[in-house]
Amino acid sequence: MLAKLTVKNQLTLPKAVASRFAGVDYFEVSTDGRSITLRPFQRSRVEEVWEHLEKLGITEQDVSDAVRWARGTE
Repeated sequence: MLAKLTVKNQLTLPKAVASRFAGVDYFEVSTDGRSITLRPFQRSRVEEVWEHLEKLGITEQDVSDAVRWARGTE
């Protein structure tokens, strides 16, 4: 199988390869100077939580305030 490098330096992966990684949006890229390795990148659960809180309009300061309140140190 071949992957095409476009004029914008983007690689087009063959469908047979890409379909084996359903749900993966990002790949970690590394090289040893002779070959390129792509590994599925899994975001950490913490990043997902912060992204969700951001969508809800909850700031880092809000979280700090809530922790202080819960600990009774306010």
